[in-house]
Amino acid sequence: MIINPELLTSLIVGVLVGGASAYLGSVMVLKRLALVGDALSHVALPGIGIALTIGVNPFLGAFTALAVGILTIWGIERKAPIPTEAVVGLIFTVSLAVGILVTPEPELLEALFGDISKVSPLDAAIAAVLSVVVAVAMRLTQKDLVLGLISPDFAKAQGVKVAWLNLMFLALVAVVVALGVKVVGTLLMGALVVIPAAASKNMTRSFGAYSIFSLILGAVTAVAGIVLAAVFSLPPGPMVVLAGAALFLFSLAFRAK
Repeated sequence: MIINPELLTSLIVGVLVGGASAYLGSVMVLKRLALVGDALSHVALPGIGIALTIGVNPFLGAFTALAVGILTIWGIERKAPIPTEAVVGLIFTVSLAVGILVTPEPELLEALFGDISKVSPLDAAIAAVLSVVVAVAMRLTQKDLVLGLISPDFAKAQGVKVAWLNLMFLALVAVVVALGVKVVGTLLMGALVVIPAAASKNMTRSFGAYSIFSLILGAVTAVAGIVLAAVFSLPPGPMVVLAGAALFLFSLAFRAK
């Protein structure tokens, strides 16, 4: 296998996006929102389709659609006593239907399953900056997020603005989903968020170790999938997911002990 500039760029983006996604996923798993990342990835599809149609960077289209989606979810949550999963389920099914209709057919397969081999230098730069922003934001707000998870009332008594913190968390999810769509596509993005975090949960015993190890496993999963795809000339998106699944099965041995 020859490491050409395109493969090297893909590996760098994979490390950054995979690590940031799994780091965020460590909190999502604890909040029992593991499927929300998967559902939100479908919300990105209409934005990608419209961006491709008018010749705009697909990342901008995905992020715009996700921003509208999370604001809608957050607003409905505050106005009506409906579980987050139900609201997300409603929005993601509608978004998937609209996205399939508006996405040009030649690009539909790439939008659904990703193709990190086509990452441009601009995409790589955006991924680098935003992945670092997500990781830093998570590090700074992690304690408050966990406190709000354990006891929202106590968190409010401690001065934590739980509602706004939840909105910020959803915004971070939107960012990593928009970045990850290029890596594994809208249909498989949930796996990049959830699987490394689930594997880390099996292999660690403290929250600090769990979150950091999630980040590491996310990066390892992305790199392993991209390398395997390059070696066997296979689509990188599904290979990243399968690499993560293999890692999770390996982690079960630690859980058994």
